[in-house]
Amino acid sequence: MDVEAVIEHLRTACSEYAFEPMAIYKKHGIQDWPVHAENPDDLARKLESGGHFLALPREPAALANIVEVALVDFLIERLDSPDFRLSRGTERGYPDVELEVDGEYFAIDVKVAKRKVSKKGIPTGKTQSRITLYTGNTFFLYPTLKWPGILRPFDDYSGHIDLIGLYTLDLHSPKRVSDFELIVSEAWRIASKHRSSTTREYLGAVDEIHRLRAGDGDFDSADAFYRYWRKHPWKIGKIVQQQLQKLLQKE
Repeated sequence: MDVEAVIEHLRTACSEYAFEPMAIYKKHGIQDWPVHAENPDDLARKLESGGHFLALPREPAALANIVEVALVDFLIERLDSPDFRLSRGTERGYPDVELEVDGEYFAIDVKVAKRKVSKKGIPTGKTQSRITLYTGNTFFLYPTLKWPGILRPFDDYSGHIDLIGLYTLDLHSPKRVSDFELIVSEAWRIASKHRSSTTREYLGAVDEIHRLRAGDGDFDSADAFYRYWRKHPWKIGKIVQQQLQKLLQKE
């Protein structure tokens, strides 16, 4: 199965996803027990009115962590099978999910981004900040090495796929999320020529939402993308340099 077929398979699955995280459950409330509910939505309403819901965090990184866990769980529960095997990555490693199919491996990285709105609350058509695609100075820059925190060397993957969850912040809802949307794309197709951080060694995606949907990044080909970013003057700090020396000694 090639990367395009894998992406279509993921898109089909994601079209069935309904946003699941509702709130933080608080044990004690004003609800009388037992609770009788007709369906999950009815249960959620009764728990909220009974004082058992605390709102999810509004801070983007904290909220993104919760949503990413839910998306990884969904992918594994929905798609894992003897012919389409999914494995969970480490919490701060790469990728979030590894897919094995027909003897090949594909990296699926889950990203969550908030839509940017104006001061009047009008959507701008952009993400609040650029999505980070890779850490540029480690496994991306040295793709044949098995860096700590990654499941296998970067070049061992037949494709690198991003699953992006877009949301609008809703301060009036305990789940904090409205207009949730999933986008599936090869990472290079949504890449920009800009870093996603001025202080960290991160390379970023385009921030226009219509370009994310269309896979219309700043590069015409994967080769052009890799040539551009692997020539970038990434900083190699002391810790990364020590890791690199250990890895090179094993080669």
